[in-house]
Amino acid sequence: MINIFSKSFQQSEHIRTKMSTNPIYEQMVDQVVHILIECLKSGQKIRFCGNGGSAADAQHIAAELSGRFYIDRPPLDTEALHVNPSYVTAVANDYSFDSIYERMVVAQGKVGDVLVGISTSGNSKNVLLAMKKAKEIGMKTVALTGEGGGKMAQYADYLIDVPSKDTPRIQEVHILIGHIICEMVEKELFGQP
Repeated sequence: MINIFSKSFQQSEHIRTKMSTNPIYEQMVDQVVHILIECLKSGQKIRFCGNGGSAADAQHIAAELSGRFYIDRPPLDTEALHVNPSYVTAVANDYSFDSIYERMVVAQGKVGDVLVGISTSGNSKNVLLAMKKAKEIGMKTVALTGEGGGKMAQYADYLIDVPSKDTPRIQEVHILIGHIICEMVEKELFGQP
């Protein structure tokens, strides 16, 4: 058990160090923050999607932005596309699980909105279809993935690919990046706490 404990911390630290010392990752996060701020300042909205742990991350990040992160301030129009279980199960049943996010993008997406797709593999079909539809509509697309970006890389205007193929380590970094983005957006829009 001790080996799993220390090994997990070491692997996580290795990935975080690799990213924090490579200026490409900081530049990409800065670019994503810039487009999110631009989107929100112009009265547009941000939507998130993912599956499993990535769905939890999508909901978590959306909640930090729509609620609050560090400071009391007005809510921001952000939401995860899977938060209505009746919708998700109806569409999955009547059409297919692959369609759940794509259909909601059609319903809610407008030119200038942003879709953030989260997938450790970068190959989740329902997220891919949503990203593709978002691009067709004229939304900006952001992908949080594992190493290489998978198929989502071709639909992402902005790709933040964690340099790992290990799902738990990728998810740990995704939520850290999500928190960094939330803090930066909040600070830029509303100032210091």
